[in-house]
Amino acid sequence: MTGPTYEAVRVGEAIPPLTLPPVARGTLALFAVASGDHNPIHLDPGVARAAGMGDVFAQGMLVMAWAGRALSAWAPRGSLRQFGVRFTSLTRPGDVLTCSGTILEKREEEGERRVRLRVEVADAGGDVKLAGQALVALP
Repeated sequence: MTGPTYEAVRVGEAIPPLTLPPVARGTLALFAVASGDHNPIHLDPGVARAAGMGDVFAQGMLVMAWAGRALSAWAPRGSLRQFGVRFTSLTRPGDVLTCSGTILEKREEEGERRVRLRVEVADAGGDVKLAGQALVALP
């Protein structure tokens, strides 16, 4: 895989965004099976309504996985050193999400050249669903 190198990237540079198809209810069900998160608030509209949520919403870890997918599409395999996020807004069926990242810092530590990135997932209206940071080692 060819990818970014430490010398080639610059602070302030964006990684290629990843825009996903609209969030589907079936995807929530498949993620529940894959992750073991079978909380009915993500799967059963009646349960979600009874909890005052109006409808089901995506598992936060699913949204984080999509952000990770954007990082792994950009960075070399095995280069992710840290990845932390906070969930800022619910993701609903039908939302079209874009995962993005921006290089915040370049540094050398533990014998590696690393970049720290701001990572974000937002819907088409700009509502941020997840925000965080990642640390990636680059050749």
